[in-house]
Amino acid sequence: MNGVHSSGWSSFSWRKYARTLARLLRRGWLKTLRLGTLLAATAILCAGCVGTPTPAERAARADVNSISARYRPGDAKPILPVLTAASPLSDYLLFAVLNSPKVETAYYEWAAAVERITPARSLPDPRLTFEADITDTVESLMPGLMIDLPGAGKLRVAGDVMAAESRAAYFAFERETLRTALDVKTAYYRLHFLAESIRVEHATLGLLRNLELLARQQNVAGRVTLQDVLRAQIACNQVETEIANLEDSRNPIIAELKSALGLGPAEATPPPPTVFEVSVDEPRPDELLTTALERNPSLRAMQEDVRRAETSLALARKSGVPDFSVGLEMDVKAAPFMVRPSLGMSLPVWRDKIAAEIAAAQATKRAAEARLTAEQVQIAAELASTLFMYREAVRNNTLLTEKLLPKSRQSLDAARAGYVNGRASFLDVIDAQRTLLDFELQDIEARTQRELSLAALSLTIAGLPPAGAPTLEGGPGRADDSEAPRR
Repeated sequence: MNGVHSSGWSSFSWRKYARTLARLLRRGWLKTLRLGTLLAATAILCAGCVGTPTPAERAARADVNSISARYRPGDAKPILPVLTAASPLSDYLLFAVLNSPKVETAYYEWAAAVERITPARSLPDPRLTFEADITDTVESLMPGLMIDLPGAGKLRVAGDVMAAESRAAYFAFERETLRTALDVKTAYYRLHFLAESIRVEHATLGLLRNLELLARQQNVAGRVTLQDVLRAQIACNQVETEIANLEDSRNPIIAELKSALGLGPAEATPPPPTVFEVSVDEPRPDELLTTALERNPSLRAMQEDVRRAETSLALARKSGVPDFSVGLEMDVKAAPFMVRPSLGMSLPVWRDKIAAEIAAAQATKRAAEARLTAEQVQIAAELASTLFMYREAVRNNTLLTEKLLPKSRQSLDAARAGYVNGRASFLDVIDAQRTLLDFELQDIEARTQRELSLAALSLTIAGLPPAGAPTLEGGPGRADDSEAPRR
């Protein structure tokens, strides 16, 4: 007790405390304290509220986190491969996928679609209300809090609609990844076969110059006229111009490659590749069609559109479910303290409006199903067309390399020998040379068509991403499989 007295409690007066409290009550301080406490508690409650993610939302966020760790760690570009003239095709493909602004746009649109799931499945913001009764003085002062509660299941279904939209956005990201890879492969192989064409034209120019020298020798010997020399010179001039055109066409192809790599005009142009890889895979039509129906991103995006339409139909059918609002008001001036609860409910009485919403959702679902069927038909048709182009290129290449080119070279050798011996004209030699050049260029065109057909089959039709591409094996997770191990 001595310790308590020494702390100052001996001077405490309960009577003085009671008088002070009564004076505060008369001045309204306690009522103000009630109001302040209510407002503070409301602010703390609202600032600390966090909703419960749906299974579909958790699966979508896990997918975004998985891709961002490889594609945009910390919203920054990862380390890109260093491109040199000897870099393999895989380095060019990976560089383009990681650096392309088109792919980056599709990625962030997908990430934004995933973020939109949370607002869709969340409760509306609570409302702070204030009501007062005033005559000559303030008779009552009633702050309150109101909360809107959508009908049972509406928020969950709304979140599922946005989850389906986010999965469709993912497939748009995957589709842009494949398109970028196809652009790189197209420019890559065009550069390769352009170099082949230039090589053939240079070889032809060397042959024509030898023919010009031979014609001059024959002309000096009096066996032929000057016309043969002029024909050889004309042919040389034509090939020289064609070589210049081909050399000049290299620049726009390099610009296309640079664009596919996502490099801007101010950035350095990577050295053109000098080592080219030729595809060795042989497509199997049945397997390709099965793979395309399972993996093609355009097709799978439309499948998600159908799922979104089905979920939107389920949401429309909940239009007849009433929404509720719950509130609580406190009269801080009343004595004794008074609490006024309130409850409200919407009345979905406009049956024609509800029926129209359901009918519109059903029509949207049927339209999505029709688009999906049309895309399946289109993919099958594109597969058949691209396979034909591939088989045509293989047949032409086989015909040229095994039959036409060897015979054409023999024909040119025979024409040259006949020209020297006087048994063939110079026109025969020029015709044989042009035939050989034409066959060599056709062979290059057939090989180009083969490579581009294989690239289209694997990337844009079958939907097989290049090695190292930041894509999800098996596609994005859904609510029904988000708890299962990812494939």
